[in-house]
Amino acid sequence: MSDESRPSPVETPAADRPHPRTAAVIPAAGRGVRLGPGAPKALRALGGTPMLIHAVRAMAASRGVSLVVVVAPPDGAGEVKSLLDAHALPERTDFLVVPGGETRQESVRLGLDALPPEYDIVLVHDAARPLVPVDTVDAVIDAVREGAPAVVPAVPLADTVKQVEPAAVPGEPEPVVATPERARLRAVQTPQGFDRATLVRAHGTVTDDVTDDASMVEQLGLAVVVVPGHEEAFKVTRPLDLVLAEAVLARRRLNDGF
Repeated sequence: MSDESRPSPVETPAADRPHPRTAAVIPAAGRGVRLGPGAPKALRALGGTPMLIHAVRAMAASRGVSLVVVVAPPDGAGEVKSLLDAHALPERTDFLVVPGGETRQESVRLGLDALPPEYDIVLVHDAARPLVPVDTVDAVIDAVREGAPAVVPAVPLADTVKQVEPAAVPGEPEPVVATPERARLRAVQTPQGFDRATLVRAHGTVTDDVTDDASMVEQLGLAVVVVPGHEEAFKVTRPLDLVLAEAVLARRRLNDGF
């Protein structure tokens, strides 16, 4: 049969193709000392439920996420596994707990190592951002599906920002060296989304300890894009943040039946 007489292959419409599978990695191995003494930050109660559970539910609320990997303190994986077992979580989502490392970067890498091979998109989410809306999660996933190697949700800054020369002695006045143009700045949130191969490459290449996975991709010279974040995706770091999170959760339960 000649090439001309062979039937042309039928291309599946893009809308009908299966989406790449998405997993979320939640590093929760930190101690959270800025919240004061007590349980690790991720295990602090918010509305009577540990923040970690809120963060896990926030990832699982997206129908695009089919696996959530929680990276626990090195000596606390059993405790975290019991915690997940004790709370209601969506049945359509799988959950996995693995022990973490000494740094956030090492913990994320260990979470990546635990992912089954069929997952092509990875979200990395802070356990201390328990109230991120599902629309934000979905926006990050969609941007990666559309071809971005790395995606971060972010919000404009409300305050003027000053670049300073750090004081040699803590507490002393610091001289201002520049005032960046606020319109070009964004406060970055999580979940940050990645093509899995890109994130694995970044963790295998960048050796400096960093707190932001997207900056590792930047060091590879690859593009990172921003999608709109949300004011309720703030990070619970200090006691006042916990008060604000309680207020947001109470409003959700009152207005939305959350």
